[in-house]
Amino acid sequence: MKKYQVIYADPPWRYSFSKSNSRKIENQYPTMTVNDICAMEIPSDNNAVLYLWATSPKLLEAIKVMEAWGFKYKTHAIWDKEKIGMGYWFRGQHELLLVGVKGTFSPPPPPLRISSVIKEKRGKHSKKPNGIRNRISEWFPNKNKLELFARTSTKGWDIFGNEVVSDVDINTLSETNETNETNETNETNDIFKNF
Repeated sequence: MKKYQVIYADPPWRYSFSKSNSRKIENQYPTMTVNDICAMEIPSDNNAVLYLWATSPKLLEAIKVMEAWGFKYKTHAIWDKEKIGMGYWFRGQHELLLVGVKGTFSPPPPPLRISSVIKEKRGKHSKKPNGIRNRISEWFPNKNKLELFARTSTKGWDIFGNEVVSDVDINTLSETNETNETNETNETNDIFKNF
């Protein structure tokens, strides 16, 4: 199986605090629980970098996912959407782009490093700035790159997602561990089939 040195992921986080059915994330796209996301077997190389999108309420869950996938948190950037959104404690205007490393992996060359605050007006629901993916391509031109939960294809990247024709098959840990068959596992696999 092909291994990737660069992983870029925007998981479909499930939220449980919507006050009305009309505001549920599932009205936009299918979501996954943190345990479902953690159970994914990511085909990352022994030396790799992960760029993982998370909203503020999902920060701890994102760290959990990062660790489950074998990466160690290093830093993060903030995407300032330049437009205020919804929220309970604060009305959200930003998202986090966490960076984790597995094994040994060098950061981008110093002349190519950018500010940790990325300002770009938000567009379609959950769509991330294209400039980030382009920067990652520029930073690591000769590395195998995989975008998880992709919505479109990008030259130079393999993709996985339920809105695209995926280049890779990704199993869950429960699918490869035949001795651990439970109702919860079957439910996880049924949800995962949406991707």
